[in-house]
Amino acid sequence: MTSQITVIRNAERIVAFDAARKAHVYLSDGDVAFDRSGFIQVGGRYEGGFGAEISGRGKMVMPGFVNVHCHSGEEPVAKGIFDDMGTPALWGNALYEYSNLVEISPEAVEASLTVMLGDLLRSGVTTLVDIAGPHETWLPTLAKSGARAYVAPGFREAQWHVETSLRLDFHWDKARGREAFARALAVVDEARAHPSGRLGGVVSPSQIETCSAELLQDAMQAARARGVPMTVHAAQTMTEHEELLRRTGLTAVQYLEELDLLADNLIIGHCIFIDSHSWTRQRTRRDVELLADYRANVAHCPVTFARSGMVLESIGAYRRQGVNVALGTDSYPYNMIEEMRQALICGRIAGKSFADVATGDVLDMATLAGAKALGRDDIGRIAAKAKADFVIVDLEHPAMQPVYDPLRNLLHCAAERAIEAVYVDGDRVVEQGRPVHLDYDAAARALAEAQRFALARIRANDPRRRKLEELAPLTLPAASEHRNQMNGK
Repeated sequence: MTSQITVIRNAERIVAFDAARKAHVYLSDGDVAFDRSGFIQVGGRYEGGFGAEISGRGKMVMPGFVNVHCHSGEEPVAKGIFDDMGTPALWGNALYEYSNLVEISPEAVEASLTVMLGDLLRSGVTTLVDIAGPHETWLPTLAKSGARAYVAPGFREAQWHVETSLRLDFHWDKARGREAFARALAVVDEARAHPSGRLGGVVSPSQIETCSAELLQDAMQAARARGVPMTVHAAQTMTEHEELLRRTGLTAVQYLEELDLLADNLIIGHCIFIDSHSWTRQRTRRDVELLADYRANVAHCPVTFARSGMVLESIGAYRRQGVNVALGTDSYPYNMIEEMRQALICGRIAGKSFADVATGDVLDMATLAGAKALGRDDIGRIAAKAKADFVIVDLEHPAMQPVYDPLRNLLHCAAERAIEAVYVDGDRVVEQGRPVHLDYDAAARALAEAQRFALARIRANDPRRRKLEELAPLTLPAASEHRNQMNGK
């Protein structure tokens, strides 16, 4: 029905998909017609019937971003607590010693998810993979947000345990892991059958080192039987790298190959510490070749690891070898454009060249590569018959001025401030920088209370019962400690 068609008339710039080039291109001063079924026409003058018209003057229409790796759960609650912390004996990573200390109350889970969704949507994300623990409000909240979302309920057989800051131990419970696996598959199946048509599922054994070989293989078998992706954290830390060497004599990538898990439906979370990384002992380049040969996908999340002084070496090297590198935000700040900018900067530093990765490469990673990792060719692009998932950027926003190359301005300067609207399946889910279907403000208030709840329990959750101020000292000392000096005495 023409009444359901919307036309963006005379868009100043359109980031359109060119099928011949298999790449994005700029179109100027064209129309974009769409409805809930997808894009109808991209570029040129649309002469068909329509029900609504939007002026495209001073606007850029670009594809929505595909975030293949993020975590809700307690991650939004942890904001600002352990950002300056790390465990020296575990290569400076804070993951193992500090992540288990943050506890979220059951009442705060929906608020945490809502804040993550709101932040992702307003930074241009239209499709996301949420790796988290199952809960009753998960699917309803994802559906309500309007996002295109894949649930990836995590399961594992071993829990991390750091007793003295000197080593990582594992507490194994295989029966519990199997129960979590069964529960995860049920949630994946429920999401795939959701009436919204915008939810999907990903099979997600949590970490390569916390799952037995049998569980990892059974997980992939379940993913293949359902025709869905599998994702697993692997090669994400030096601690894990050394643990796998101790157990198997193999790197994470080589271990995945030995288990027949490297495949085009596998998304490897992070995949930083492979044999060619300068921190490892191998000094070979077999891993990146294996990733390319088996067409496995990498979920690159630079911000979280850059906070710990860690970087993938390098995006350009992976891509030039033929590895499909997609982007994720992992944890806060849940800002996809910030992730893209950091990917660009870290890639150039790690690659020791400004030419290691370009702005267009990062856009591809955040759109086409993410779609490919999820086995889709109807998202991450603006093209006829693709899903109408897109972003409208205000080219007249002060942070975008003056405009020579709008994508460079957006990624290097303006970021989400210039995003005016976001659409998923032709439905507006962000307007004037605010989520349309979510009560973000109420969720943010609830999250503040959730952090107070978590802070009150951190000492009890620490094996050594350290006080909060010892575990996470404030950035600046309290004024009362220096009152005399401040008063000039």
